[in-house]
Amino acid sequence: MEYTQLGRTGLKVSRLVLGTMNFGPQTDETGSHALMDAALDAGVNVFDTANAYGWGENKGRTEEIIGSWFARGGGRRDQVVLATKVYANMAPDGAPAWPNHDKLSAVNIRRAVDASLRRLRTDHIDLYQFHHVDRATPWDEIWQAIDVLVQQGKILYAGSSNHAGWHLAQANETARRRGSLGLVSEQCLYNLAERRAEMEVIPAAESYGLGVIPWSPLHGGLLGGALRKEREGGAARTTSGRAADALADPVVRAQLQRYEDLLAEHGLEPGEVALAWLLTRPGVTGPIVGPRTPDHLASALRAVALELPDGLLTALDEIFPGPGPAPEAFAW
Repeated sequence: MEYTQLGRTGLKVSRLVLGTMNFGPQTDETGSHALMDAALDAGVNVFDTANAYGWGENKGRTEEIIGSWFARGGGRRDQVVLATKVYANMAPDGAPAWPNHDKLSAVNIRRAVDASLRRLRTDHIDLYQFHHVDRATPWDEIWQAIDVLVQQGKILYAGSSNHAGWHLAQANETARRRGSLGLVSEQCLYNLAERRAEMEVIPAAESYGLGVIPWSPLHGGLLGGALRKEREGGAARTTSGRAADALADPVVRAQLQRYEDLLAEHGLEPGEVALAWLLTRPGVTGPIVGPRTPDHLASALRAVALELPDGLLTALDEIFPGPGPAPEAFAW
């Protein structure tokens, strides 16, 4: 495994991040424990989760599964950089949030972190991330709550997820005025097929010293050989959400066919190339991989050692062109 610093911090993190969103809904506790053991054995030291994972009636279940894994001992907790998130309404899906039981008020941050610590069976969270933008809560209030948690030793670093470039600037300029460390990471949607983050989010993250942690690196399975698997009768099991919808678009299908044909010429697996491509991108700390099986994890691990030649990188840019920098990308 390769390691790098998380943004401007001294924290050493693996170039892959273990995503745990499938733990509970798709992978049972025993299977989840086995995947965490395998990831740790392979040198993956960042585990990412969120308080809402488990979904529906089982929100919080994923954190509980991670907590039961920590409770098995063996130095597991000390070896893991633990990242979770706050923002979500923790009531069952469809039920309204009780006042102050969601988003980023100081009240909810305080109660949410304590609830996550109980489920995770630990005394601290290494990276506490804001899962979404709270337009109603000022950054001064958010940082006041975070500073208290840092002083109490309940969290060490703060990060964001799904924030725009100007949100990163606003957050860290407010933190600078307060003498706080501010955001050290941004978790955003970023992959070969979805490159809008290159316009402003990633440049802002680089400017402020935030590590970029891409989520959905295979775009819901679209970049994992979706057309080949469709021919083999497996696409419905390997794509989801926006990716499944995209397969109905003839323009997207033609683009994917070029992608898969290119990689077939090189004898490469599409999913591994998609991950390896992200590891070449400026500002990227490491993508989040969410394996459901040991084979999925093994494929992701192979991507870390995969070196993409310049010619292949150029060809990938031709198939999936980026938007270009802001403001040029939208100004003229």
